[in-house]
Amino acid sequence: MIRIGVDFGGTKIEAAALDAEGRFQARVRAPSPGSYEASLETVRDLIAEAERQAGVAGASIGAGIPGSPSPATGLIRNANTTHLNDKPLQADLERVLGRPVRLANDANCFALSEATDGAGADSQVVFGVIVGTGCGAGVTVGRQVLAGRNGIAGEWGHTPLPWPRPDELPGPGCFCGRLNCLENWISGPGFARAHGTGQSAHQIVEAAAGGEAAAVASLDDYVDRLARGLAVIADILDPDVIVLGGGMSNVEALYPRLPSAIGGYTFSDMFATPVRKAAHGDSSGVRGAAWLWPLDPGP
Repeated sequence: MIRIGVDFGGTKIEAAALDAEGRFQARVRAPSPGSYEASLETVRDLIAEAERQAGVAGASIGAGIPGSPSPATGLIRNANTTHLNDKPLQADLERVLGRPVRLANDANCFALSEATDGAGADSQVVFGVIVGTGCGAGVTVGRQVLAGRNGIAGEWGHTPLPWPRPDELPGPGCFCGRLNCLENWISGPGFARAHGTGQSAHQIVEAAAGGEAAAVASLDDYVDRLARGLAVIADILDPDVIVLGGGMSNVEALYPRLPSAIGGYTFSDMFATPVRKAAHGDSSGVRGAAWLWPLDPGP
């Protein structure tokens, strides 16, 4: 059984065909064309090529997108790929492809990939975090995406930084129109902004590894802010595992430090939840989109 996943990235659109064991049978990509109609055509062409390479026809299609479809209107909202907003993307993809399409937020796809056969495969409840150019999250329970009644489960990046210090207030403005969103502290650009030297997140991490005092202090602050954000999730959801993806997930110094830092903020006498790096890295988005269709479609 072949499933195809589509990942709408900021700069590229990717399609990949997975077999029943989660192995890639085809993987193709193209630059994001920057307009809605052209994006539909690009997806159509990528899927045709993925099916050709995989030697199948009529495969199931799942798509991971920035933002999410509104349960009220079916239109896309909150996508930073702005030409998708206010469009009936699922209906239009089904029209162009001539078959049903399942659609989910890209962070939900990330969490589903890691819950299915990645860093959370041994866990019932997975909280998957993307800390890259932005900040997103997804929740799975029993290898099923938990989207929520309003379709916004996991929109953690647009909650405020918990327990802010005086020097963190009123906080940076966000594109969503509010102040002090978590995304503007724990994304890669947010980390760099808080450091304030014009260096990239990668350069700051390297400087911290070399013992530069200011960089060490900024990385300490980053761990503390990320821990505060995750402690709120632990108090509400208490996941079995937290999985990190995105560029900041490559900072190896986070993993030995985060569990105790999170535990210091939770309303509990213990904190045993592991924090793990994503097993599939940048592939998790397109893999999770394919996994939106289960192995057993049921009755």
